[in-house]
Amino acid sequence: MTSVSNTQCSSVRFEAAGRLVLSEARLAWRSPRGLAFGVGLPLGMLVLFGELPRFKQHPAGLGGLSRFAAEVPVLAAFVIAALALLVLAGPLTSYRELGILRRMSITPVRPVWLLAAQLVVNLAVALIALIVLFGVAVAAFGVAAPKDPGALVLSLALCACALFALGLFIAAVAPNSGTLVAIEAGSFFPLIFLAGLWVPVQEMPTALQDTSNYTALGAAVQAAQDAMEGTFPPARPLLVMAGWAVVFGLAAWRFFRWE
Repeated sequence: MTSVSNTQCSSVRFEAAGRLVLSEARLAWRSPRGLAFGVGLPLGMLVLFGELPRFKQHPAGLGGLSRFAAEVPVLAAFVIAALALLVLAGPLTSYRELGILRRMSITPVRPVWLLAAQLVVNLAVALIALIVLFGVAVAAFGVAAPKDPGALVLSLALCACALFALGLFIAAVAPNSGTLVAIEAGSFFPLIFLAGLWVPVQEMPTALQDTSNYTALGAAVQAAQDAMEGTFPPARPLLVMAGWAVVFGLAAWRFFRWE
């Protein structure tokens, strides 16, 4: 009897978690901040860069790559960073301010499921955006298809772990929605600059290159670029991303408040 009861409870909880994911997906669709920042903006930048003559150049410092080809892994990292740092934390901070998380704590639906639902929705958007981004880059602009797809998937998966852990940490420490905007901007723009969005990392001063190598985005771009060229990434960028994931994941777990 107890076994049947436990099975029924697990089934109910699984169904409730599934409905929560669908609910969060519908809310994301109605206010498509994630689609705008995670899909529209990087795809628009890809098309813009592909049409500018400057990005067709092959500077010596890029090892034979065109500026456009060097920007593709940067824009892939941009997708993940935008969703993790500009989209994920907003609803979670708002739910805490409005007391939604506190009210959920007295229902059978665990508040942590809401975090999981937000992660699932944003990771799904990231996956779609990355498929579209690489598809357009290869089909419309002649970028070579990734020569080591497995290494590319590993690189971007580690990037997602690192950046979404940072996003959860931001949601944990932001006291309110107003402060959240400043923290998001103060995290996103320096990281995306150091990843090489405006100036390729190879053309930066040595001090900035060294700094970039130890950021999650800089490491992700390096690893993704190696994978696209058919070289399995070295240990350093992979360990850097794993380190960010562990440090900020534990920090988010430690400091996240439900009310």
